[in-house]
Order: sequence, then C-alpha cells, then structure tokens
Amino acid sequence: MTTATTSADAQPTGVVVPPDVQEAVLDVARRARLAARQLARTTRAAKDAALLAMADALVAATPEIVAANATDLERGRTDGISAGLLDRLALTPERIGAIAEALRELAALPDPVGEVVRGSTLPNGLRLRQVRVPMGVVGMIYEARPNVTVDAAGLALKSGNAAILRGGSAAAASNTVIVEVLARALEAVGLPADAVQSIDAYGRAGAVALMHARGLVDLLVPRGGADLIRTVVREATVPVVETGVGNCHVYVDASADPAMALPIVLNSKTQRVGVCNAAETLLVHVAAADAFLPDALTALDAAGVVVHGDARTAALAPPGVDVVPATDEDWATEYLSLDLAVRVVDDLPAALEHIRTWTSGHTEAIVTSDLAASEAFVAGLDSAVIMVNASTRFTDGGQFGLGAEIGISTQKMHARGPMGLTELTTTQWIVNGQGQVRP
Repeated sequence: MTTATTSADAQPTGVVVPPDVQEAVLDVARRARLAARQLARTTRAAKDAALLAMADALVAATPEIVAANATDLERGRTDGISAGLLDRLALTPERIGAIAEALRELAALPDPVGEVVRGSTLPNGLRLRQVRVPMGVVGMIYEARPNVTVDAAGLALKSGNAAILRGGSAAAASNTVIVEVLARALEAVGLPADAVQSIDAYGRAGAVALMHARGLVDLLVPRGGADLIRTVVREATVPVVETGVGNCHVYVDASADPAMALPIVLNSKTQRVGVCNAAETLLVHVAAADAFLPDALTALDAAGVVVHGDARTAALAPPGVDVVPATDEDWATEYLSLDLAVRVVDDLPAALEHIRTWTSGHTEAIVTSDLAASEAFVAGLDSAVIMVNASTRFTDGGQFGLGAEIGISTQKMHARGPMGLTELTTTQWIVNGQGQVRP
C-alpha cells in the first residue's frame, strides 16, 4: 500500500504536515477505500434509497444546519469575507430544501455503473466489453460552499465512490453538521458511514496530506479560487481534475438584437455574482456599440454593477453613469462581485483574440443573429463551454440535466465542463474467452 510522503520538500511553502495529522488523514482514506469497495457492489436501488434518505435527513435537520451556518456567517463577516463568498456560504431553509431536492433528482437519474461503453467479438472468438466502474475514492477540496458537501457526497454515492471532503474553515460548522447528518442517513439504510468523511478538523495540513495520499485517493477535485486550484494542481501527487476559475466572456456581435442581448448580459452578470459561471467581461462589436452600450450601461448601473471600461466604453456612458478605466488586471480578473470589465472591439477576430488572451477556459457566450459569426465564434475558441444566444449561467450540471455537479472542469483530460455522474467513473475491460492463448 502506498502512503503519502512527509518530506518537507513535498509540502507547499509554509505548510508542514505533522505525523499525527498525516496518519489521521491516511486512516480516513483507508476507511474510505473499504467503503468504496462495498459501494462498488451496491445496487442502484440501494444507492437511490440512500440518496432519498439523505435528502429527508437534511430537511429534518434544517434548524440544526441553519444554526451552524449562522456561526460560519458571523465569523465570515468578522473576518471580512467578500459579499460574493458570503453568498456562497449562506444556507437558508429554502436553499437546504433545494439541495435536498437535488439529491432526489440524482436518485432518479440512470446509474452509470455497469454501462457498456462499447464491445466486440474478435476473430479468435474473444468477447470484449468496456464497462463503466467507479473511480473508488474521490477527494474534494473546496472553499465556503457547504452545498458542495452535499453535491459531492451524493454524486460520489450514486456513482459508487466514497468521498473525502475538505470544505475549508469558512464553512467548518456547517460542514460538520451536514457530514454527520449524511453519515447517519447512510448507516440507517445499511451503507457505510465512511462513504462520506470530512478532514476539516485537520486544517491546511490535512488538505496537504490528502493531496499526497497516492494509492489511497483515486481522484482529487479542487473547487474554489484560483490560488486554491493552482496550489492543488501544483502540489498533489494524486490524480487531479482542474476546475472552477471562471473568467467568462459575453460578446455582443454586430448583428445582435439588443432586446435579446441586454437580458443575456444582465443575467450572465447579476443573476448570481459569486459563482464561476457569472460573466466577468463584456465585449461589444463597434458596429453595435452606439445602439447597445448606452442602454446596457444604464441597466448595469441600475443593477449596482461597477463597470471597468476602455475609452470607447466610457465615451458612450450616459450622464450619471460612471466608468472606471480598465487595465489588463481587469481583463484577467474573476471578480465574483458586482463588477464587469467592458470593451468595444473592432470586429469578431478582435473579440476572439481578446478572449484567447484572457480566458480561463470556462464559458464564453456570443449574442448574434449571424449564423456565420456564431460558427466562427464556436470554431475559434477552445473553452469548455460555448454559449450561442444564451446566458453563461447555464453552465451547470443541473441546468444541463446531469443532476448535481462536482465541479466545472476546465482541463481536457477525462472530463470537461460540468462534471456529473459519468465523469466520476472510469472504465474496465472485461474479456471472455473459451481457452484462447496468444500465438
């Protein structure tokens, strides 16, 4: 059995893993591995019953969860957490009900485990099947998102995996209660409580130990800010799927209908600001700028959005609407707040070049009535999701019909875009013969 290293040169700068923390996290991983073996053999009916039990348990524990969340929110305000992160952190009875409903919807989805991806019979009579199987143990490191605790646990369970969760200090009280509630629900239906475990108690050192638990953790998914994701991608010795950072763009083409474009821009930016699929930059074709931008800037200002614009944007701002001069830092920033970078571009190629330069590879949107322009936009970009005449806010596992998601993958290996059940499985080849030997 492979164990994680404790050598100082394997640790992120300033983070040393004490031996007791190292062993505690490895013990969690070992127990998760045993639970994963049981889950891999669990029927869909049993997994779905567990998901429904988890949903009911969350609703029943709403007062307890809200009380714990209030502790986290108060500490967050004292610590100066941004409004966007506080919004991500907050749990209300309505949000808890929606989280529970997502588990019920997950139970209704097909089980990917056992699906035959492809198969054939060779000339020598060997029968081949490539079949979906669980990953095994899936780790999650995330920030200030207690809903992710439930999403990750539910998706892992349905796909036959055990989950190890590190939710960060900002949501510590909320996550402690949620994990306890989910574990009790699992035990009540005869599944192992170790299928969902938290290592929050071990802090940043515990997160580092999880990153290095090679041989015990099969997949690690970081979900949070750019610094968190970069740290995990750089430091982990277990397989990692890079997710999350969303410097998303909306481009309003010369042919765009302003009556369509304005609601898309407002929804992309303001429907919920503290999420990775919110738009952070608006690009407007110069031929559409005079007709579109004054009304758009007025509407954005009324919605409380601070516009960081180039000189051509500022020149079109109506009286009373302020535009902060934009810099390269604005084009590169994932604001997660009521801020939007705005630029007037000369043509579609200029818009594509701007996006290629500054995108994080998450989601880009074009508003146009020109088929050739939409096709050029789609062909010219390499982000995980491209929207044509739709809000960037639709990049979401639930909106895509995948159920809850474990994250939005912005890399190209194994999984890309919203990560649902299928993305938490791998495949195994099953070969049936009748005594064949290789000549």
